[in-house]
Amino acid sequence: MELINATRMIAGYTMGMEPSGRELLVVVVKGTFRLPKNGDEVRLHEEQLPLVMADTFTGEPGFSAPMYEVDFAPRKLRCDILLLGSAYAPGSRPAQRVPVGLRIGNWKKTFMVVGKRHWETGLAGVHATAPESFTVQPFSYDVAFGGVDNHHEDASKHAAFMRNPIGRGFHKHLRSEWVEGTPLPNTEEISHPVDKPDGEYEPMAFGPVGRGWEQRIKYGGTYDQDWIDNTFPFLPTDFKDAYYQAAPLDQQIAFPQGGEEVVLVNLTSVGRLSFKLPQIEVPVVFFRKKSGRHSTRAVLDTVVIQPDKDIFSLTWRASLPLKRNMFEIPQVLAGKMSRAWWRARELGKTYYPSLAHLRKANKSEVEEEAS
Repeated sequence: MELINATRMIAGYTMGMEPSGRELLVVVVKGTFRLPKNGDEVRLHEEQLPLVMADTFTGEPGFSAPMYEVDFAPRKLRCDILLLGSAYAPGSRPAQRVPVGLRIGNWKKTFMVVGKRHWETGLAGVHATAPESFTVQPFSYDVAFGGVDNHHEDASKHAAFMRNPIGRGFHKHLRSEWVEGTPLPNTEEISHPVDKPDGEYEPMAFGPVGRGWEQRIKYGGTYDQDWIDNTFPFLPTDFKDAYYQAAPLDQQIAFPQGGEEVVLVNLTSVGRLSFKLPQIEVPVVFFRKKSGRHSTRAVLDTVVIQPDKDIFSLTWRASLPLKRNMFEIPQVLAGKMSRAWWRARELGKTYYPSLAHLRKANKSEVEEEAS
């Protein structure tokens, strides 16, 4: 299959599958943009980030926070809002706690970033030490509340905080030698500070959540003996498309249309940074083998902001359920082509955008004949 990319961004395609077994042809367009200064216009970055072909992590897979998730989800029901970055103390003055916030349109999320601290045990129980001061503090689910408690000699009493099993601060068993000196999380809810190792806290970060974590795996379906006997290799019948959402539920919004204001608070050195999402239409045309075509508009379903790198990326997606297989779609156009291109296609001719392109093509033909 040929994918014609007329977007000035990166485009790719893959195959997806519904629980029914029906195949999907999925087209993804991803644009990388410079993070503008306040009031500046958003512009495409000179260097476009490639499509992510496999999940990547901050460290060892399965034992560290997800960083970038594969770009080829078959479909998303809502738009994932993700941010990878650091908290910046206002005015570069060292602080023990810094509130950070992200807003896009009417949606917003805030939490507190806290300096390094650890648990101390004593006669009065377990308490947290005072946080160290910082001017810049990176954060991710690696340093959010969570983790595993596998110190007990009886393996049946091991426990994990499944909303964030790679985090820190969680302890089920409060024996002094297991808790003393262990780190607390560097993030917490503004109205619910972490003060108990065995408490119930929401892990706070802006990044993707793990595929096997409690809040996401429930959508993945049931893989039991009945599935092995009657459904494999297809998805289980109780699989839900919500599984494809990489962001936590409170970072999923309706598909943006462009023009929404984005506000970052204490996520850059300037304190408050604002800009508007670009208004970009990404039409996608699926040309069928036996004439005819299916035209649609890709939806913006993933926003990834990386303030420390002064960039952000937007990903649009379109999918087409296939009758049999992908060979029924020999060509896909992503983006807009000129009327002259469409006219040449209707006439079955090759389109050349300029005389220079025509001369180059003719020269290549002559050289091939001479050789």
